[in-house]
Amino acid sequence: MVLALITSCNAVKNANNTQKGAGIGAAGGAAIGGVIGNNVGKGNTILGALIGGVIGGAAGGYIGNRMDRQAERIETEIPGAEVNRVGEGINITFNEDAGVYFDTNKSAVKGASATTLDKLAGILKEYPDSNILVEGHTESAGTEDYSMKLCEQRAESGTQYLLSQGIDRNRFTTKWYGEDQPVADNTTTEGKAKNRRVELAILANDALKKEAAEKTKG
Repeated sequence: MVLALITSCNAVKNANNTQKGAGIGAAGGAAIGGVIGNNVGKGNTILGALIGGVIGGAAGGYIGNRMDRQAERIETEIPGAEVNRVGEGINITFNEDAGVYFDTNKSAVKGASATTLDKLAGILKEYPDSNILVEGHTESAGTEDYSMKLCEQRAESGTQYLLSQGIDRNRFTTKWYGEDQPVADNTTTEGKAKNRRVELAILANDALKKEAAEKTKG
């Protein structure tokens, strides 16, 4: 399984700039998030969380600037990662080339995967004013119950590893969906590899939103 993301809409893809946060209001963001959530994959909750939670305006621009810098650090420190700025948050794709994967039927984080997550943990600690949404997915193989359980174990394993590196537990929300939200064709080897994933979103927490509002009022 790989840490990955879904970003298929050009309106929100590769928006690596502060204006993306400043240009979307809260009500509009929630509406856009609902549309994307219903049309990109099956119930794409990652994009729904990123777009639906924006506050927009000057405060959104303030948050966007902070997220731009964090995204740049991830791109620099983890070359294999594809980093997309979405709304006022960050969506990250890790593929097997980036060294994040699990052995067949296993959920332990080890080897190159641990090295990559160590780098990510270091960056997350540099930016403590963000929350992290982790969602586990897998390909269509074996029974649905087995896939769901393995998916849960891998999502929890990735979260627990980051916690062990000193990231505050209160920053995490972890969910899993088994084979219910594929992003590629499950009849091909390449497609199955893309579906074995954990999606990661980084969003502003309440403290950063409050700071943004105070710094930009007036």
